[in-house]
Amino acid sequence: MNTYYNDLKYHNNLKLNNLRKKLPYFCEEFFIGIENRTSVLTRINYAYDLIIFFNYIINETALFNYNKLTDLKLSDIDKISVTNIEYFLDYLNGYKINDKFYSCSATAKARKLSTIRAFYKYFYNKEKINTNPPSKINAPKIKDKPIIRLENNEISDLLNIVETGKNLTKFQNSYHNVTKIRDLAIVTLFLSSGIRISELIGINISDLDFKNKTFLVTRKGGNQVILYLSDEVIPFLEDYIEVRKRQLKKISLTDNDEPALFLSLQNKRISVRAVENLVKKYAKAAVPLKKITPHKLRSTYGTALYRETNDIYMVAEVLGHKDVNTTKKHYAAISEDMRKQAANIVKITDK
Repeated sequence: MNTYYNDLKYHNNLKLNNLRKKLPYFCEEFFIGIENRTSVLTRINYAYDLIIFFNYIINETALFNYNKLTDLKLSDIDKISVTNIEYFLDYLNGYKINDKFYSCSATAKARKLSTIRAFYKYFYNKEKINTNPPSKINAPKIKDKPIIRLENNEISDLLNIVETGKNLTKFQNSYHNVTKIRDLAIVTLFLSSGIRISELIGINISDLDFKNKTFLVTRKGGNQVILYLSDEVIPFLEDYIEVRKRQLKKISLTDNDEPALFLSLQNKRISVRAVENLVKKYAKAAVPLKKITPHKLRSTYGTALYRETNDIYMVAEVLGHKDVNTTKKHYAAISEDMRKQAANIVKITDK
């Protein structure tokens, strides 16, 4: 496997282990029990959610006279009622941790309730607790978010600004001449393949095969997949690779020293935040009324692919979705297209 992903897996496991130490002893059994069916990132999110929940139970209710959440015993869990959990969800509207204020959206509340449900279900099914109150609580209603994506003219505007630096600030333009070839390669690869930001960050120079017009990505969960390069993106990648070679040569480095395809100005693998910032910078200049992120570029690709093929299963396969319903909900503007088609289907006159 790509060493980047090995390192990432190591650091994520280290983070999870540190979080688990902050939780009551019985949580260790829960995390071991769910390990084979969840990703490390899912377990990290579970750990954060359980820390917030148990801190609430210890500090904001009169159920227990404990000083810290690690004093909790598994037998105490049966004393937590439906009402306690409902009050916890209300508490998430605005709470403090270490003097920092937090507020959860309906989506964040639903995720935390899902974590609590998974926790209770695990111990209830093992008959180690007698009650399962979160199973009786309805999840917060989540409003569907509008699908934000770029139209064809907006894609042209975006690429034009990446290439020319038009509408950027004076400060932004001071870096633009140095990074524009790399940035064009990044933005065009997003728009022509629909890959995730984590997949783009993890690409190594050795993962490209221009002869066969393919490249290798590591999907969520660690599976590696060969994807195909469009004819449009290849020239941008080739131009960037020449720049990359010169960039490494200046400091006497080779591809073995730094295998990452996309490099920062410090000649290291570019970070997630850096890619998010560059997309935001160019998109704000091109389409100021739309909040465009790398994920929205993925939505743009998915929607365009569906409109060209009308094949939702192809879109799901290319985007790496295990469930086609995810594709329908988040990427392909199916309902909008169907409404457009429906407008002219039913005739109200004979003309």
